[in-house]
Amino acid sequence: MQWRRRHCCPIKMTWNIKRSLFRMHMMGLLLLALIFTIFLSFKNWLPGQQGLREGSVAYTMHDLHPIKEHAEGNQSSLQSLWRESLSVPSRPAMNFSLHQLEVAAQSLSGMEAFLNTNKTNDNTLHREMGVGEQLAPNPYRYLLNEPYKCQDSSPFLVLLIAVEPGHVEARNAIRQTWGNESMFIGVGFLRLFLMGVKSSPDGHPQSAIVEESLQHHDIIQQGFMDTYYNLTIKTLMGMNWVAEYCPYASYVMKTDSDMFVNIEYLIKKLLKPESAPQHNYFTGYLMRGYAPNRNKDSKWYMPPELYSSERYPIFCSGTGYVFSGDMAGKIYQASLSIRRLHLEDVYVGICLAKLRIDPVPPPNEFLFNHWRVSYSSCKYSHLITSHQFQPSELIKYWNHLQSNKHNACINMAKEKSSKVRHRKLEWERFR
Repeated sequence: MQWRRRHCCPIKMTWNIKRSLFRMHMMGLLLLALIFTIFLSFKNWLPGQQGLREGSVAYTMHDLHPIKEHAEGNQSSLQSLWRESLSVPSRPAMNFSLHQLEVAAQSLSGMEAFLNTNKTNDNTLHREMGVGEQLAPNPYRYLLNEPYKCQDSSPFLVLLIAVEPGHVEARNAIRQTWGNESMFIGVGFLRLFLMGVKSSPDGHPQSAIVEESLQHHDIIQQGFMDTYYNLTIKTLMGMNWVAEYCPYASYVMKTDSDMFVNIEYLIKKLLKPESAPQHNYFTGYLMRGYAPNRNKDSKWYMPPELYSSERYPIFCSGTGYVFSGDMAGKIYQASLSIRRLHLEDVYVGICLAKLRIDPVPPPNEFLFNHWRVSYSSCKYSHLITSHQFQPSELIKYWNHLQSNKHNACINMAKEKSSKVRHRKLEWERFR
């Protein structure tokens, strides 16, 4: 017993000394890291550094207030995106209006708020999908908005185009083709690109989107994750925008950025500006009698606990559908009492069923196509939508259609006649 008492204490003291030294070593490393962090934060504000300056402001709905550089607490996985938005590459001086500068500052401060509110909400796919949750009114803050787009007019048609933030080529192609707002004189229509926020910039930071918005005034962005599972949120954002900022629009079309849309045929042949605007109107490619997909490996999987019925109500393919302006607010209000589903077109159909409004079939079943139609100027002059277009293809076929639209089918008839005549000659030669 004496031997054990004599040797127990020295061994214990040695272990305590080692533990104390280890703690002192770790505290020293943490102190060095803290000093380095403070140095970097001050370095960003030294003269000659790019980025926001002390006089920068952030726009809110009520007033102007200085932007805080660092959000408190642990940043979410989008911290790199926020830093990208602060670091704007130097460019030649540009003259922006006060409103344009406010829009840019609103986007940056909105991104900061988005990061703060998503510290604990973006860690799992389930939370990102928000499966089964009801949407509260205005659940996300606008990062980019165009609240004055309809201030001086009530457009005949509003285009709501779902697009990812990094798809700038698709947006530019649409601006040059079917989304060109100057196409029809006397029939007002406007385009809006709908987007959320990507978890990483993917080579196209928020600052570039802000600059694009300042140039074109056609981007609506809120602080939700821009994923396939949040397409429902994106669409509802667009509908709510119409209801709030453009309530007297006659018609609205929701479509995607990889679509070919024959706007001229849509306006002149389907909607007909000379006629009185319709109400409670909704049309597109009708999907009848579709059953929920219960395959867990499918992109369109629908868990029974979210939707237990064996059939969906009638809905229109999300690649492109058209509705009267009054429906935007009605669908959005109906959505507030229906738990969210990630299949956007199905969800809109459920909202219509709740409103007891049935989508109506278009005059021709081939007007709306959720697949790619083989191109000919004759066919494309008599349809409204065709799917799966690359930006370069969109420009190519659009330009061809515009140059042939007045005699598109005459040329096609000539081509067919020529082919028949050629085959006849070949047949006679071999006979």
